[in-house]
Amino acid sequence: MSKTKNKGNKAPQSGRYFHVQWRVMAFVLAAYDAVAIAAAYFLGLMLRFDFQYSKILAYYLEAYKRFIPYYIVFCLSLFWLLRLYRSIWRYASFSELARILIASAISCVVHIFGIRLFLGNGIPVNRMPISYHVVGSIVQLFLVMLIRFVYRFWVLMSARITIPSGGLKGVVRRAGVGGTVRAVDGDMRSFSGFHIPRVMLVGAGDAGRLILRDIQTAAEVQEQVVCIIDDNKNTWRRFMDGVQIVGGREMIPEAVEKYQVDKIYVAIPSASMQTRKEILEICAQTDCEIKNLPGVFQLVSGDVTVSHMRDVSVEDLLGREPVKTDLKEVFELINGKTVLVTGGSGSIGSELCRQIAGHHPKKLIVLDFYENSAYELQMELKEKFPELDFDVLIASVRDSRKMFQVFEEYRPQIVYHAAAHKHVPLMETVPCEVIKNNAIGTYKTAFAAMAHGCERFVLISTDKAVNPTNIMGASKRICEMIIQSFDEKIKAGKADEIPQLFTHEMGTYYSALAKEQLQTIHTEFVAVRFGNVLGSNGSVIPIFKKQIEKGGPVTVTHPDIIRYFMTIPEAVSLVLLAGTYAKGGEIFVLDMGSQVKIDTLARNLIRLSGFKPDVDIKIEYIGLRPGEKLYEEKLMAEEGLRKTDNELIFIGNPIPFDVEEFLKQLRGLMDSAYNNKRDIRERVKEVVKTYHPEDGG
Repeated sequence: MSKTKNKGNKAPQSGRYFHVQWRVMAFVLAAYDAVAIAAAYFLGLMLRFDFQYSKILAYYLEAYKRFIPYYIVFCLSLFWLLRLYRSIWRYASFSELARILIASAISCVVHIFGIRLFLGNGIPVNRMPISYHVVGSIVQLFLVMLIRFVYRFWVLMSARITIPSGGLKGVVRRAGVGGTVRAVDGDMRSFSGFHIPRVMLVGAGDAGRLILRDIQTAAEVQEQVVCIIDDNKNTWRRFMDGVQIVGGREMIPEAVEKYQVDKIYVAIPSASMQTRKEILEICAQTDCEIKNLPGVFQLVSGDVTVSHMRDVSVEDLLGREPVKTDLKEVFELINGKTVLVTGGSGSIGSELCRQIAGHHPKKLIVLDFYENSAYELQMELKEKFPELDFDVLIASVRDSRKMFQVFEEYRPQIVYHAAAHKHVPLMETVPCEVIKNNAIGTYKTAFAAMAHGCERFVLISTDKAVNPTNIMGASKRICEMIIQSFDEKIKAGKADEIPQLFTHEMGTYYSALAKEQLQTIHTEFVAVRFGNVLGSNGSVIPIFKKQIEKGGPVTVTHPDIIRYFMTIPEAVSLVLLAGTYAKGGEIFVLDMGSQVKIDTLARNLIRLSGFKPDVDIKIEYIGLRPGEKLYEEKLMAEEGLRKTDNELIFIGNPIPFDVEEFLKQLRGLMDSAYNNKRDIRERVKEVVKTYHPEDGG
């Protein structure tokens, strides 16, 4: 569905406008029909007299010459009334063929009786030769169909698109109730109180045509397409399989009312995400059920049916193209490697495991402290990847001895560290636990990875680490600083100077041999910074859905609060890419597009659920929760950006800080956290200079 600009012509409101190109095409087609009609009956006359012009009787020739101009005008008018100049012939089907047959039958009868009026008095005959009428009508039908269906055939062959067969069912089909027959030519109605859902189709391209054809031909689909929307002005007021294209996207609300639409099918898989977002937002303003054709895969294969339409999700309304990953690079990184994912059964961790499993690792280790979700993931991986060699471990990243044991036994070459406490308001009540798990847990895991020769260590960070106002964000900023400190020490050949932050005696788990290895270690430490992840545990979307299911109210903290959003697959794609781009010390940042108002997100979700905001489902504003701010930032101002090979992925330049002082501060921070000191926030402020907990708004 393409939006064309109107150059030099003012389009009337409501889309009632003939594009210049369309008028030219209709004129050319009408001119061809005029020549074809005249030629068809002249050929019939010539055939009657053995193709010898001199033998044609004068009164026959005179009657033909006098009648044919009137006949041509009649035929062209009839063709216009039957919409033969307003159909989109690249999608011509039985509906168009039926109209041509009807037009030819009517015109043949008119010709038989009409030409008699021009034979004149004194003529020894009162009719033209029978062969004249037979040959003329047949040739006229053939020539009229030829130009139209040859064009369609040429388009289909050049596009190589498979058309689902439907036969006569596209014109006359059963309503599914008592054998009642529906009307011909797409004019579907309700019978005996049985309501057939009325559908608006958005998109008059290849996908739209296939969806329309499936609705008209599939016996199991009891729906009626009553109108089509497309932004291409050249299609307006024309017909596709008997259904009129009424205008562009601005006509959607008006057309819904005019045609009493129940459902809207959006079939524009090749359009940009922004275009789809704009159209879906207009559709969401109506009370209709909305379904969307998500991608172009089915279009390429020709396998496009109503069953492929899915409910519109909030992700469709983000208006941002998904991050595209180079799977070849990811495959080369992971293939044949032992990979560890901490927090492996969480939202991000579990998707990491799924995608890693599909890239043929030598072994996958899933480590998580929560056994229920870990067990569910274990069952899923066994079913989906029966050949995968993997282990699921129940352990805490806060346990130094256990982490050393894991690295000693499995020797993972790549680590994706997703284990963390993430729920902002809840974590505000237990700041010491956040530091223990997020900051110190990251330190212990990173140290174990380094000590055992891990090749790459990828930290999952968050945009809340930028100028944090909550303890969770501050803890993730500390995690980023840990990664950068490790990287700096390793590059300087001083990894053995990194202090051992253990709360207990390591004993045999940290041998002298491991300490010697630290002097030559080359582990690459990087961080990946995300925005909010749609559908993750604790995110707003599942909360809103539960509130809508209960009938409301939907609670929004503040009418102006805005956030960056991304999908779980996008987040995981970025993590995997970070591993391929890693050189050590980077903080990778995704260009997540524009920030989204949570209030708008809630209202769209209510509409997509079939309700009206503030009418069926109330929205209540409850105020910012502890640690929240109105907006999130992807980078601190002083970091700046560098490009990567992916245009949506950037690298933040490291902010300089005193690594030696930072590593010393961590010891005191750890002691305060494990002793549950009440002044833990003050300790964190000394470490993270940009942490301002008082700036909650």
